[in-house]
Amino acid sequence: MRNHGGPGSGANPTQLPENVRAEIDAVLDAVDADLRTRYPDPDGRVQPIHTAYVPADRATADTPAEWGAVATELLDRHYDLLAELDHTDALPTVRAQLERHPIQDLRIDFEDGYGFRADTEEDKAASNAGTVLAEWAKLPGGPTSLGIRMKGLAGSERDRALRTLELVLAAAGGVPAGFVFTVPKIRAAEQASALVALCEGFERGFGLDAGTLRFELQIESPQAIIAADGSAPIAKMIGLSEGRCSALHFGTYDYTAACGIAAPDQALDHPAADYAKSVMQVAAAQTGVWVCDGSTQIVPDGEPEAALRNHHRLVSRALRLGYYQGWDMHPGHLVTRWLATYEFFRQAIDVAVPRLVAYLDRRSGGVMDEPATAEALAATVLRGVHCGARSAVELRSLAPALTPEVLGALVARAPIPQEAV
Repeated sequence: MRNHGGPGSGANPTQLPENVRAEIDAVLDAVDADLRTRYPDPDGRVQPIHTAYVPADRATADTPAEWGAVATELLDRHYDLLAELDHTDALPTVRAQLERHPIQDLRIDFEDGYGFRADTEEDKAASNAGTVLAEWAKLPGGPTSLGIRMKGLAGSERDRALRTLELVLAAAGGVPAGFVFTVPKIRAAEQASALVALCEGFERGFGLDAGTLRFELQIESPQAIIAADGSAPIAKMIGLSEGRCSALHFGTYDYTAACGIAAPDQALDHPAADYAKSVMQVAAAQTGVWVCDGSTQIVPDGEPEAALRNHHRLVSRALRLGYYQGWDMHPGHLVTRWLATYEFFRQAIDVAVPRLVAYLDRRSGGVMDEPATAEALAATVLRGVHCGARSAVELRSLAPALTPEVLGALVARAPIPQEAV
């Protein structure tokens, strides 16, 4: 059997038989193709910092503006306390954000926030929701992502959930830009396959382009973390979603209650919640599927100062753990959501920029960063600019070489544009 040279050359003989090399290539080429499908390059979507939920019977075209006004008033009323939490002089920018674009992602809730109603009542609310979503999509400063949370897929709720989604789509007159529907109480991987079939059916029925409809899976059952056979179903759920799953959302209280945690101890930072979110994070890593932290039921009504401190702490903690999106259930949550987010990314950008400049200059700057670290640093800077923690103008003044093109190349581990070298 003859030997052959290495790739592109016959100059270097090898003792590896050609049929063995062909077998290796066949196996590994298939692995490469599968990995590219399951773990694609970043798709350019910008993850919102939060998802706000409003019960279906309270959703109106004015909801974003009303939430922004309540949040702004709360900021002004508790300015001294918030200034104490603010270590980067972000409050003026936060206030401007609340006035201009208070909510990035907004869901009309037909599940726990709405409850069970007569079919005629939910039919009416669903049609109203479709109209409201279409109006939100046209609002200057309105949410860039929007949708509904329907009821679950269990037999007792399934008919109601599907009918509500259909009525919403019909009343919206098409699919508004940024539309997604959230599916609660996911417990088995096969439910993702059913959701794909549902999307395909509605796309055909409404005459939509294939792939138009996308969904989020709400992880709030222990069975979604560890199945009866001991497997971890979430990775399989993502695969069975065929690219339609945009995010995994954590359900704080259903999950901790199902784990037997006593009500006073059910919280975002309970170790049981941390374990579940860590599993979600690993399963979704590099798939393009976002992970969204859950909610806190502590709102700034009865004891506003304690609630503001608590929410600021929880958001800051989540950001440090790599959960860049979370639920907001009350207009007051917007204040500390934006403040904690701006603080986190301003501080992170101040650290990341000199290290990225040193990386591009091939200098250590005291830290020898690898490509994976440069990728993470660049992703952090882009997140901070996208959410408004720092403007593109501020970034250019800090480091003219860190253009969006350069940062994008670092995130994708692609060749750096020549002008930046």
